Amino acid sequence: MAKLPEFLKMDCYVGGAWVAAGSAERLDVVDPATGESLGSVPRMGASDTQAAIAAAQAAHEDWSGRTAGDRARVLNAWASAMRDHAEDLAQLMTLEQGKPLSEARVEVEYAASFFSWFAEEGRRLYGDIIPSHRQDARILVTRNSLGVVGGITPWNFPSAMVTRKAAPALAAGNCMVLKPAEATPLSALAIASLADMVGVPPGVFNVVTGGREDAPVIGKAMIDSPLVRKIGFTGSTAVGKQLMRDCAGDLTKVSLELGGNAAFIVFEDADFDAALEGVQICKFRNAGQTCIAANRILVQESIHDSFVAALTAKAEQIRVGHGLDAGVSQGPLIDTRGLEKVELLVADALEKGATIHTGGARHAAGGTYYQPTILTGVTSAMDISHQEVFGPVAAIGSFRDEAEAIAMANDTPYGLAGYFYSRDVGRIFRVADALKTGIVGVNTGLISTEVAPFGGVKESGIGREGSKYGIEDWTELKYICLAGLGAVA
Repeated sequence: MAKLPEFLKMDCYVGGAWVAAGSAERLDVVDPATGESLGSVPRMGASDTQAAIAAAQAAHEDWSGRTAGDRARVLNAWASAMRDHAEDLAQLMTLEQGKPLSEARVEVEYAASFFSWFAEEGRRLYGDIIPSHRQDARILVTRNSLGVVGGITPWNFPSAMVTRKAAPALAAGNCMVLKPAEATPLSALAIASLADMVGVPPGVFNVVTGGREDAPVIGKAMIDSPLVRKIGFTGSTAVGKQLMRDCAGDLTKVSLELGGNAAFIVFEDADFDAALEGVQICKFRNAGQTCIAANRILVQESIHDSFVAALTAKAEQIRVGHGLDAGVSQGPLIDTRGLEKVELLVADALEKGATIHTGGARHAAGGTYYQPTILTGVTSAMDISHQEVFGPVAAIGSFRDEAEAIAMANDTPYGLAGYFYSRDVGRIFRVADALKTGIVGVNTGLISTEVAPFGGVKESGIGREGSKYGIEDWTELKYICLAGLGAVA
């Protein structure tokens, strides 16, 4: 079994120092694959969070006053440190989150890429000079930092979700207080350790940890503080809605990356083998615990049976086990709550007429492992068609034609991601335009990259992360009217 990285600190990072909670209480962090303790982290409260906000505020004037190039050098050094310690970070992630080591390695590079990308995007926060309304004046528009910002991140991508928020926020000149998920705080603390190592100035990046019951207290302290001008959140739609209501009190900005219910459409003219590979990656990566996972797989009637047979064969080849074991491609679910939710959704689908082709139960490995599962005959009457499964269950339905596929795909209040496979150029443009989602994967099940805008529509959220657009949400516009210039002599 891998050891925890030597540079990892088990306290919170506030104002450039490693601190315990004022209450001295701690939260145990466990390996979801074994239930064994990996260590403990502080259970921070309101006063601890306020201290972190104060540290961020104290650091803001200096950090925002630096040139974009100076900030870029710091972020690039941070990215390099992540890459230098990539194997340590990946093994730590597997231990606390459960995903296979191969996936964790990919995530670490993905996480580092946000520091590299936004280091350069910070140099390109261009403004405008607008043609003036009067002869003796010029109109200038600039993009400025917000000040202190908050980040609240989930457990399913414990490194990437940290950097996807921190990188653009810091590149724009803000200082951040981050609250990682209670199940996976160690990856965030490891990233903070590397920040300390490479000289990120004290107070620019702060991490406060806590349990499930502490999260509302920490969140409220952020929201209630007049110093915190934005909250970036990734998590459930229900929590995101409540956070947005709470932030309305003093008009704190929000960006919300919330739940998804992605349809994965396979048309009869698709490249059959490519679609199989795409749906397997999109469905079973991270044991199905992703917001952009293929939640509803829709296959055209003419190829439905052959596609199901081929996907079933692939699912039966998935090796389940501890993510650090060689050859494992699916780890455990994050906790018992997640496991029980999957069981309830599968039971409801079976009661309403779905058929199991493989899997459908807890895995023999015990704990929170669940068998890779293929269900067919899935309809809109089943809960699994309307809730995020967050488990390794491929729920498959069929459709007759393009119009029905689009209608079925859009029959959801969510709109994060959608996928389809087709080799008809006309159909590709029609369906891509018709899907009511913020992201569309055409002939691919892998869509996440730092260079493209990630985010949803409808109840899947507000704002975008990544790309040149992802830094704009962490700034505010300032209009400067420069008058008294006089007329040309």
